[in-house]
Amino acid sequence: MRFETAEISLLGDREENQDRAAIRSDDGGVLLVVADGMGGHAGGSLAAEVAVRSLCASFSGRDPGVDGREFLRTALESAHDAVVAVGDKEGLGSRPRATCAVCMVVDEKVAWAHVGDSRIYLARDGAVVTRTRDHTPIESLLQDGLIHEDEIAGHPMRHYVEYCLGGIAERPLITVSESVALAPGDLLLVCSDGLWSGISDADIGAGPDAEAALVDWLARVAGRAVRVGTPHADNTTVVALRARAD
Repeated sequence: MRFETAEISLLGDREENQDRAAIRSDDGGVLLVVADGMGGHAGGSLAAEVAVRSLCASFSGRDPGVDGREFLRTALESAHDAVVAVGDKEGLGSRPRATCAVCMVVDEKVAWAHVGDSRIYLARDGAVVTRTRDHTPIESLLQDGLIHEDEIAGHPMRHYVEYCLGGIAERPLITVSESVALAPGDLLLVCSDGLWSGISDADIGAGPDAEAALVDWLARVAGRAVRVGTPHADNTTVVALRARAD
């Protein structure tokens, strides 16, 4: 199996893009990461930058013998510590914070982890198989059946996030998935909330045509999310991986 990857980051209607993303690969695997700086806090873009840099460094220096799920947890903990440390160093009045989602593919299996409302989607055969569940009050209402998915974007608590990287020194809740075997045609999407707030799971699940370039499809769906959000469109950032048969 081989992997096609792509990424895109759009400003939306904001004055600054506080999202950061990266794709890293080596002989042992592929890392996909998106961090979304929290714009209501000073240094949101700095928090996202530090988080992504820390995760990429952890990936480059990882012990191949360490379980992938354990790696993701410790790597996100290290990223949190790094964001807290830079806030202390810079002396920012409102400590830098960011949400983050990261996944790693090793030996044709994927595991992922996240903090906050940056998401990871796995799509297969034209539909979303699973997605991460946000660390937000809104997600709790959704899981309890008190609101519908379509009500999230306009809900007054839409931008409340319960856990993030940075802020206080205490480490946040980190949710780590089980490992999942990938099949040819599978699509992994790691994104900031600017994407998922503007398009549906059906849009994501449909994915690109087999002959279409992944980067072109990303440009279309991210652009659509921005247009839906106009004139208040958020930064919209996505990294993606598509599994292909050899």
